[in-house]
Amino acid sequence: MQKLADFKLPQFFNYPPYFTLQPVRDTREKQIQLWKELILDYCKSQKIFLIGVEEDFPLFSNSAIDRSLSHEARETFLSAIVGEGRAEWLDKGHRKCLVLWHRIQDWADIILQFVRDNGLEDSVMTVEEIRSGTESLGTELQGIDRTILMRALKLLENKGKLALFKGTSADDEGVKFSV
Repeated sequence: MQKLADFKLPQFFNYPPYFTLQPVRDTREKQIQLWKELILDYCKSQKIFLIGVEEDFPLFSNSAIDRSLSHEARETFLSAIVGEGRAEWLDKGHRKCLVLWHRIQDWADIILQFVRDNGLEDSVMTVEEIRSGTESLGTELQGIDRTILMRALKLLENKGKLALFKGTSADDEGVKFSV
């Protein structure tokens, strides 16, 4: 489970009404905006890609004020992020959410910059090396969710920037850059 200790929480996090969906439309819209920003910032800072609505996610409760978000509030806030194209529901029941704190196009741009920064033009790497190789240590690509990485790589493949090829297992999938 992730911890909140290393993350700077906004003031509203200690204000009990923000853990209850607000009935007044203008107030609710402001509340949703604050929660969207908080969730995206937290996920980016902690490199979190998946949120389970029914799971123990650190932002969904605040023991200091004895408050937790209801299932409806969790789904409302995540759905708002989905509505902006910054997340996707992974199931029809809206139980798991894939968080895109960078959009797929932005991840593709990050990959291209990574390739250039490391002199990997015309090189071959495995998908796992991009996620966890020595070149990716300390970069945003370190530990990237495999689904997000594959979608960004496919986008780049469609643009002619690389070729994906299959190995004997998922760990063997390769990438030939042609930047």
